Order: sequence, then C-alpha cells, then structure tokens
Amino acid sequence: MDLGDKTSRYCVLNGEGEVVLEGACPTTKKGMAQLFGAMAHCRVAIEVGTHSPWVSRELKKLGHEVIVANARQVKLISQSSRKNDKLDAQMLARLARMDPALLRPIRHRSEEAQKDLMTIRIWAALPEARTGLVNAARGLTKAAGERLASCDADQMNVGKLEELPADLRDSLKPLVAEVESLTGKIKECDRKVEQIARDRYPETKLLRQVSGVGPLIALTFILTIEDKERFEKSRDVGCYVGLRPKQSESGERQPELRITKEGDVYLRKLLVQGAYGVMAERAPDTDLKRWGKKLAGRGGKNAKKRAIVAVARKLAVLLHHLWVTGEVYEPLRNGHAMAKAA
Repeated sequence: MDLGDKTSRYCVLNGEGEVVLEGACPTTKKGMAQLFGAMAHCRVAIEVGTHSPWVSRELKKLGHEVIVANARQVKLISQSSRKNDKLDAQMLARLARMDPALLRPIRHRSEEAQKDLMTIRIWAALPEARTGLVNAARGLTKAAGERLASCDADQMNVGKLEELPADLRDSLKPLVAEVESLTGKIKECDRKVEQIARDRYPETKLLRQVSGVGPLIALTFILTIEDKERFEKSRDVGCYVGLRPKQSESGERQPELRITKEGDVYLRKLLVQGAYGVMAERAPDTDLKRWGKKLAGRGGKNAKKRAIVAVARKLAVLLHHLWVTGEVYEPLRNGHAMAKAA
C-alpha cells in the first residue's frame, strides 16, 4: 500500500503473483479498518513516512503481518522512471511477496514511546523559536546602527535594552519580552524532561554518566532506539543514526565520503551536540575527548568537523554499550591502562 496524506493506493496479489484487487482507501483509522478488517490475514507492505507509525499499529491489531519499507533504499521504487502511487503499491506488493529483506524494513517504536518522544520534540521547538527571535532582535538593532550586549540566549531580557535609544528600545521590547517568556517555558520543560527520565526511564542514569550527556540526550536516545537488544553489536548504532561514512568501493578505489545521514535526524543532531560537549575545553578529561582531539589535530580544513562527527558516532556506541551492560563508566579507562603498562 502506498500511503498518501488523504488517500492511499493498495494492490493485492495472490499466491501466484497475480493482481486480484486494486483501489484506494482514505488514510484514516476508519478507512483502514473497513478495508483490512474485511480481509483475511495477509502480509502488508507500506512505506515509512508520516502516517506509517499509526497505520502499522492499526494493521497489526487487525492481525496482519506488516512490513514498513525504507523505500529510499529501494531503487526500484525511489528511482523508477514510471513512478506513481498505483505502480508504487504494486512494486511494494511484489517485493514483499518475493523477499521482505529487499524492502530494507524498519521497525517503528511503540505508541507509548512515540507519545513521549513527541512531547520531547514539541519542547525542542521552543529553543529554536527563541534563537530565531534573538537573532531577529540583534539583526534589527544592527540595522539601526546599534548593538545589543553580548549574552547567551537564556540571559536575554528587557534589561539588555537599557543602553539603546528610547525609540528603538520601545520597538524591541515586545520581541525581547517574548524571548524572556520562552526562556521561562524552556526551563519548565527541562524540569519536566528531568522528571520523565527519573520516574519512567531510570536507565537514563547509565547514559548520563558520560560528560556532555544530559537528560534530554539520554531520554531521546532510549526512546528512539527503545529496544536495546535490537542491535547485535553496539557498533551498529552508529550506522542506525546515520553517522557512518558512505561507501563506494570499487577495486582499489576507496574514496572518503560524507556520512549517510540516515535514521533519526533529531537524535543525530543531539548526539552531535553531545560531541561538542565532550570536546569542550572545560569538559572533563576522558578517553573519548583525547581521541577526538587527536583526530582534530591531524590538520586539514575540516579536521575539527570530522572529529566532532566521529566523536558523535563513538558516543552513540558508548551509550548503547552502557545501556546494555549497566557498567559503571570509566572516563579514562584506556589512559589508566596505558599508564600501568608504562
């Protein structure tokens, strides 16, 4: 079934691969229940997207086997020269009939985890909105030939306007007052995130042993992955969050490519923020920080950026390892081992 925002196209194949039914249905819970509630239990392939989490849950409740396909990984779908909803549905059905692995299936998180993660992402929009307002205030001030006092976003308040001319100060007051209001809401959200992590996801304590990892990163990591046993090796988490370099090897040719940027965008963004925290000058001395500094010190135009990405990847692997094993984190385990050997 090719999911659309309002209407979805479906194609039904029999055991011999012949099309026995095609059509469209509303992309609503009622529409799905009417169509698939009347069908015998079958294998249903859908594409990952905005509607795929709730659709997959509804179809499973009706007893169907559901495959959520990562269509971006399937060139027969993503790069087809005859791409339309009807043919996409038919292609999904044929690939699911032959071998589900061809669809590079993904697994959606539970409804409870989805709700908690949605709450976090709603809160995450507040700092972005505040940053936009702060930038607007600074830009408007510069355009008038003045400058606002340098400060962090959470320190921006109406008092920072005192040194500006009266007319400019009056014009900027509503905007800066909104910044103050958002700062208060952000602090309240931070307290709620802390409470959710403490009361409902105590395993976040294991992840927060690492410097640069606070309740937001720890909670988002656990809610996004949800099942710590889904990966055979912790190293696989780096690929899952899209921090693995692309590969295009051919014979002796092994070009250095950018990261894949697959997987969850928000978690990847937070891991990169955590990597900056690990690499900060005031951050505690750790094996991870030393390793990152060594990479950054190799020189080159983008050495520091590559080091941050590499640290973010290692951070993801480390967090999963701590979650699975429940170990006490030793920041300088390698450093102590080398000292003993010396």
